Amino acid sequence: MPFYHKLGKIPPKRHTQFRKANGDLYYEQLFGTVGFDGMSTNSYHEQRPTQVKEIRKQYSVAPKISNANNIQSYRLRGFQVTPQDDYLESRKIVLTNSDCHIALAAPRKSTTDYFYKNTDSDEMIFIHRGTGKLRTIYGNLDFKYGDYLIIPRGIIYKIDFDTEDNRLFIVESHSPIYTPKQYRNWFGQLLEHSPFCERDIRRPYELETNNEKGDFIIKVKKKDEIFDMVYATHPFDVVGYDGFNYPYALSIHDFEPITGRIHLPPPIHQTFETSAFVICSFVPRLYDYHPDAIPAPYNHSNIDADEVLYYVDGDFMSRNDIEAGHISLHPAGIPHGPHPGAAERSIGKKETEELAVMVDTFKPLMVTEEAMKIADEDYFKSWLEE
Repeated sequence: MPFYHKLGKIPPKRHTQFRKANGDLYYEQLFGTVGFDGMSTNSYHEQRPTQVKEIRKQYSVAPKISNANNIQSYRLRGFQVTPQDDYLESRKIVLTNSDCHIALAAPRKSTTDYFYKNTDSDEMIFIHRGTGKLRTIYGNLDFKYGDYLIIPRGIIYKIDFDTEDNRLFIVESHSPIYTPKQYRNWFGQLLEHSPFCERDIRRPYELETNNEKGDFIIKVKKKDEIFDMVYATHPFDVVGYDGFNYPYALSIHDFEPITGRIHLPPPIHQTFETSAFVICSFVPRLYDYHPDAIPAPYNHSNIDADEVLYYVDGDFMSRNDIEAGHISLHPAGIPHGPHPGAAERSIGKKETEELAVMVDTFKPLMVTEEAMKIADEDYFKSWLEE
């Protein structure tokens, strides 16, 4: 996150002695990204963070591909993903390429028996249903409907749910997730025309410090495999940290839409970016106000990007027969646009209550076997006029 955050106790100077009340040293750890060029955090631990006792299991969680070279538009009925108790087992990758995984999850239970660390990817977890608390090595974040949780790679976390009714839309990014560069100045500050600002970004507020020894399982994801690693000390033993690399939350409801007299392109909805894809937020907003405006989007050829839309709530005015929890995939190379009748229906309308998350990937997405379990294979025919 491109602004500074501090939580807990830290010494006045980094890389210097920082002692406990009994005179022992706290253990300093520099947690960096992109070598020493990216964002980093300095943390201070009760115990050495390097004490591995055992590696119990190693198993693959790589997605199984159904269609590696896809040009068919699909609709996926996301709420048909079957709920499962375990958080990690509930995550079903439906679309993937060499840059990212796009997954759906319906976990019923909190992570009580293990901690989790994704060393492959930054994670964006969108909360469609559910409330609870994201608990991390760098503090905790409460979450609710409409929240984006951004968890940089390598951060150890657990997730607590208040109920068993949870629906998550997840993107795992093999490159860092940033705020859009067009909304930042040279120093990383969000500019006046940005659709959200630093006040909207919720940083960790509650630091759990546990000075315990025992057997603590951290499930570590590396190269699409999970390693069950047993550590000798509690992972949440940080007494303080400062820096720029930490998890944070942003509500889609705090995204302020940009509108115009005629239809504006999707980049105005951009919320996050990576080197390989962008994430956009479509939120309730006024429609275009030119007297001859057509609020529905024009037809568009995705020649360089696959478009994934995850429908959250409200009226999806450019689509027919779309419900909350559905995903539409419009692949690169062929045009897509509003369904028959949608453009005509939109004329004269003043506003929309739609809520959706869009992911545009710069490399083609492969369709997985999990996706085909919930796929409408006739969706690509839905533009045919009767």
